Amino acid sequence: MCNVCDEKGLSRRKLIMAGAGLLAAAPFGGPALAQPVSAASDPDAALKRLVEGNARYASNQPRERDFSAERANRAKGQAPFAAILGCADSRVAPELAFDQNPGDLFVVRVAGNFVTTDGLGSLEYGAAVLGTKLILVLGHTSCGAIDATVTALQKGNKLPGHIADLVRAMKPGVEPALKQPGDDLQLRAVIANVKHNVERLKNSKPILAGMIAKKQLGVAGGVYDIATGKVTLV
Repeated sequence: MCNVCDEKGLSRRKLIMAGAGLLAAAPFGGPALAQPVSAASDPDAALKRLVEGNARYASNQPRERDFSAERANRAKGQAPFAAILGCADSRVAPELAFDQNPGDLFVVRVAGNFVTTDGLGSLEYGAAVLGTKLILVLGHTSCGAIDATVTALQKGNKLPGHIADLVRAMKPGVEPALKQPGDDLQLRAVIANVKHNVERLKNSKPILAGMIAKKQLGVAGGVYDIATGKVTLV
């Protein structure tokens, strides 16, 4: 191998090792260096910002924005003020529903908006490294994953492929709704599932529970109404 190639290879290895060192050294208790400042100072401020944004969206009065104007700044880093654990449903778009810009929300989505191991790791990263002040578990009306879980629990039907895994994972959150009185089982199940996953996140140790205890992070739940666009906190 020529000396020039050897030097290039060594330089590349040094660069990779330096990058890994910077990542390891990034502060794990707050936003990384050289990132934009979070748009909310605490969990209450973050929730207020989401509520106000949803009110604008539901009334069809979103803020005017130039998406190209801030692209250069966003390339420098991110500092989302809130994280959303939402459903994969194509009709529910958190950035639109809360009238927020790219870079404002750290979004994790899975059909049925429940906590998974990978999703939890992402939410931990959002809170501990990126500095999110709030995690909102967002369910929604007319949720197919909820309907499938309710039907499976009632009738014991088998679902194909890995869809059955979704139902098994959602069972602990949805099952209590079947024991409650009332006609609107679907909505009760949506709310029960949201509340169950809010509690899971609140008690998730060591990162989330520790940050919540220090009032650095909040966890809330909400239900998005597909017909109106309104989010109701639950």
